[in-house]
Amino acid sequence: NPVGVCFPDLGGVTLFRLQGSTAEEPDILLECDSSVLESIQKHLKLYKIRRKVSITPCPDLSLWAVIPGEQPGDASSLPKSADQALLLTPDPRAEVMGWRLIAKKGANLSEIIPGSQVGDVQDYHRHRYKQGIPEGVKDLPPGAALPLESNLAFMNGISFTKGCYIGQELTARTHHMGVIRKRLLPVTFPEPLPSSGIPEGTEILTEAGKRAGKFRAGQGELGIALLRLAHAKEPLCMRLAGDTVRLRASTPQWWPKAAAK
Repeated sequence: NPVGVCFPDLGGVTLFRLQGSTAEEPDILLECDSSVLESIQKHLKLYKIRRKVSITPCPDLSLWAVIPGEQPGDASSLPKSADQALLLTPDPRAEVMGWRLIAKKGANLSEIIPGSQVGDVQDYHRHRYKQGIPEGVKDLPPGAALPLESNLAFMNGISFTKGCYIGQELTARTHHMGVIRKRLLPVTFPEPLPSSGIPEGTEILTEAGKRAGKFRAGQGELGIALLRLAHAKEPLCMRLAGDTVRLRASTPQWWPKAAAK
């Protein structure tokens, strides 16, 4: 079962507890951005202290995202168990992201999920950008991404009952005060983009020239940006080499209703 999303300073991490493991000796798989694999190992070993914990990469495993059709599916529509799947579970972040599948490299996916088709990884990224789901160091840059601004509270990524973790006091206080001025939002570009694309970190402005936020990353006409909520519903633009690039922000439908106001 997925047990959470954490470590925004490492590009976002998802933890999965394997079936059959015990509370005394849990077997946990950690999904991360491959570019920070070494950093995460060092981070975990730093806090291991003297506990008997083994931290080992799993190059023999492959990770798959199982994306539902246009309408969000239900976990019951997938096989409850599959011999070739080490783990097949709903994505813990949002129902619209479907399921996470971890299997041995070379496994026959059509046997694990009958009727499925292997898509392109870029289609996966387009799907999550459309839904406003951050993932990896581009969307959650180390040292800059804050958990609440990154919407991790909406994605089972923050505990407000567990204490004594780094940043806990600031995160809890901001949450309970209810004052979050910036959030990651999905954005779309209605007009063709420059051939060079949009540089990460490009400043986003309102039509009046006020600073509204910064572009994080994207795929084609879809992307994700950290925006001030006060300007999120206004017409927005970016200045690139003398040209004006227009964009629109939207509120994901999967967000809690109170947060969409």
